[in-house]
Amino acid sequence: MYDVIVIGAGPAGSTAAKVLSEKGYKVLLVEKFKMPRYKSCSGILIKKSMDLVELYFGESTPKSVMCIPTDNRGMVFTDDKGREFCFEQEGVNVWRSSFDSWLATKAKENGTEIRDETVTALCEEKDDYVSVTLHGKDTYTENARYVLDCEGVVGTIKRKIIKDTPEYITTFQTFNKGSIDLNPQYFYAYLQPELSEYDAWFNVKDNLLIFGVAVKDRDKIQYYYDKFLAYMKNRHHLQIDEQTKDEKWLLPHIRPGYHIDYGVNRILFAGEIAGFLNPMGEGISAGMESGYHVACAIADYFEDIESVCANYQQNTKKLKLYMERQWRLVGGMADTFKEMK
Repeated sequence: MYDVIVIGAGPAGSTAAKVLSEKGYKVLLVEKFKMPRYKSCSGILIKKSMDLVELYFGESTPKSVMCIPTDNRGMVFTDDKGREFCFEQEGVNVWRSSFDSWLATKAKENGTEIRDETVTALCEEKDDYVSVTLHGKDTYTENARYVLDCEGVVGTIKRKIIKDTPEYITTFQTFNKGSIDLNPQYFYAYLQPELSEYDAWFNVKDNLLIFGVAVKDRDKIQYYYDKFLAYMKNRHHLQIDEQTKDEKWLLPHIRPGYHIDYGVNRILFAGEIAGFLNPMGEGISAGMESGYHVACAIADYFEDIESVCANYQQNTKKLKLYMERQWRLVGGMADTFKEMK
């Protein structure tokens, strides 16, 4: 019998597992992909994320997980009228596979048991525990007093419990060798509706030029991607010599009201699967913060389910308000997001 089974070894899951193990609880961290796991992501740690790493893990983000340029100076938004807004802020540029692996290693060092290449197929709540069906090399069950679902938006457990039909945004990005007249130490976001159905972006990692678009209709990916590249060639003298990789991912479609699913009884949610996501897909800080608070709630009120849920909601109120402020800011910059104002 585990005290807690955590599903998903991203920032939310690894932070929660580390905190719980550190407090003496028996924790199993399950990850469906082979570690080090990879997620399509900008990989920019904003100042808030950097501060949370130091607060929760007791040290700075290591150089070993970073890429070139190491320092990020902030974000440049282009609104739907073509006007640029630069937001200066300290940040670092990381590869998500290395960063997430480092977080999971810290959880392991504090006592967390980790199983990768293991899919969580089913969670069934019993009288005072949860039975979890896992698929690894074979199919088996483990039991825990609590389950913390941090699978991210593509998770299946929440859909079986909540039985909702989530709305998704599809992201598509490519990695390219080439040149462009933009400062590689900034992350660029483009909100013009002619370039995407959500947003388009550009950043640099280890001298690779990364271009991405987000759409509501997957069939329009190539159309908007071609429009975005044409815009970058005309506006910033983009020249692509070779495309080395492309990838698709999903984001939750955050709606007005900013609904958060905290969980049901002994099965709780944190990170993107709960609905914590900032504009431009910044989910690292929200994942870590929600993972920390749900772990503390479980540790402090382990024998009282109602208090666990109430404490988790109470301690993430500031996080939710922060998320709402960020979305309202973007809502004031482009008609694409005006419903979020």
